[in-house]
Amino acid sequence: MSTLIKILLVVVLLVGVGGFVALASMDLPAPSQPVERVIPNDRFG
Repeated sequence: MSTLIKILLVVVLLVGVGGFVALASMDLPAPSQPVERVIPNDRFG
């Protein structure tokens, strides 16, 4: 049982590190469209 837990832990660790590396290496573009929201005046006060 201990060997199975170790293998699962290694797999989870590898998936986590792989996901982090994939997200860190991607060049995600910033949103190019401006966001404009109207906030009602009654929310201030």
